[in-house]
Amino acid sequence: MATSNGKGKSAYEEKFADFIKMLAETEAEVVIIHNPKALGDDYDEMIESLNRLADAEKSLKIVPRKERKP
Repeated sequence: MATSNGKGKSAYEEKFADFIKMLAETEAEVVIIHNPKALGDDYDEMIESLNRLADAEKSLKIVPRKERKP
C-alpha cells in the first residue's frame, strides 16, 4: 500500500480518495456502506480501508444484502 504515484499519494489514496475524504469530513460515528466492495477489491485494500476507518474512530455498518438496491 505504500507505493507512490510520484505525487506523494499511494495508489490506494488515489483510488479511494472519496472514502478518505468522507472519513475526514463526516461527523457521524457510524459509516454505512451498501456493498463491502466499497472497501476494496482485494485483501490489502480492504485491510487499509478498515485501518483508516479505525484511525478515524468510526464504526462500520454494512447494509444487509436483502435490503440493498440493485
